[in-house]
Amino acid sequence: MTDTAPLPRERRHTLRFLEYARGLSPVFLDTEVDMTAVREHRTAARQRGRRYSWVTYLLHVAGRVLDEHPEANAALRGRLRPRVARYGSVDAKVAFDKRLGGHRVVLSGIVPGIHTATLDDIQRQVDRYRDGDPAAIPEFSGTRVLQRLPWPLGAAAFRAATGPLGGRPRRMGTLAVSSLGHSSVDGFQSVGGTTVTLGMGRVTERPVARDGQLAIAPVTRLNLAFDHRVIDGAEAADVLTDLRRRLESFTTAPTGQRAPAAREAVAEGSDG
Repeated sequence: MTDTAPLPRERRHTLRFLEYARGLSPVFLDTEVDMTAVREHRTAARQRGRRYSWVTYLLHVAGRVLDEHPEANAALRGRLRPRVARYGSVDAKVAFDKRLGGHRVVLSGIVPGIHTATLDDIQRQVDRYRDGDPAAIPEFSGTRVLQRLPWPLGAAAFRAATGPLGGRPRRMGTLAVSSLGHSSVDGFQSVGGTTVTLGMGRVTERPVARDGQLAIAPVTRLNLAFDHRVIDGAEAADVLTDLRRRLESFTTAPTGQRAPAAREAVAEGSDG
């Protein structure tokens, strides 16, 4: 016997987003990142009473990298007369695993201005989305409305909210980030509706080669999906390379200053 039921309202926003994402032309890249420098910073921060998640480090680095790659911090609209908007702020859409109305769903929160935000700024936002009640967080109000609307009206409302390029960063971000690092997933490819989407797997001990010697280091697989309508593979590869280099040589710059450019921060003789 087969048990059927209507799709839960709590999943309507996911279906609307997937319809929107079909309009993108995603291509996928990936690399492995040695997270030793990040782990050392993270351990030192914990000794000072500060806790930062792996995703917070990725957001901190990604904001600076996309700020240096404005072609990738962009969005496109239109088919007959396509137009591209390039944004001055890097605003990240971060996916969170939540329960709403008794159903397990993915809800996305916007962390604005990550190109200048400190680790503490980013972590406060991540904590608020992660620990807050999804039925009460103001940023999720649009999703809650979408879930209540009749199906045809919901489609129109979603298009109205996500269509205009000027308002898209507030609703979709200019960068999307997802992580399944809390599980046994090493890597995954995701399309977040933005020109660049980052997917982060778990950080786990793996053998690495250093100066011809075998060592054990914390490693994560970092995946990047890019919308080929907006940028090409070479630009996307540069973004992913700079992300890796910044994470592997992680440092924070003084307030109000940019971190050193990734290529300048890499020790001589490293790969890439």
